[in-house]
Amino acid sequence: MKDKQDNYGLHNLKSSIKKRKKNKRIGRGESSGYGKTSGRGHKGQKSRKSGHVRIGFEGGQNQLIRRVPKIGFNNNNFKNHYAIINLRIIALYFTKHETINIKTLKQHHLIHKNISKIKILGNGNIKYPLNFDIHYTSKNAKNKIITQGGTINLIKPDKNRNTK
Repeated sequence: MKDKQDNYGLHNLKSSIKKRKKNKRIGRGESSGYGKTSGRGHKGQKSRKSGHVRIGFEGGQNQLIRRVPKIGFNNNNFKNHYAIINLRIIALYFTKHETINIKTLKQHHLIHKNISKIKILGNGNIKYPLNFDIHYTSKNAKNKIITQGGTINLIKPDKNRNTK
């Protein structure tokens, strides 16, 4: 007597999931579920044979795209984008008397290559002096850096140039 396993093989595998769904057969009698009005409802523009309307059409009402204003000031073009880094992360990557600037932060992959401004926040502690060449710092971070004997050189951005 053969085991059930002998019947299994690549030649007689069948999927339990149906791969294809049957098409709706519209207009083929009441029993199909799509007879008479063929799923279009009763009367009106959308029930007619060429009754499709373009995208955004609101039946003659002024369309939303025409009602919304399209001009005006957007502050996003002038927004300052800068990377925020905490002292606890700096303590992990840098050693005594190292200089921390955009270049060194990019080398350690702590900021994205497109970032051009940096802000240091005071979350965490450093236990040795470090030198910072950065754009912004919080009061808490500034106090922690100076108490450890570190220096902060604030870089002033160009007011004429829009840097992101």
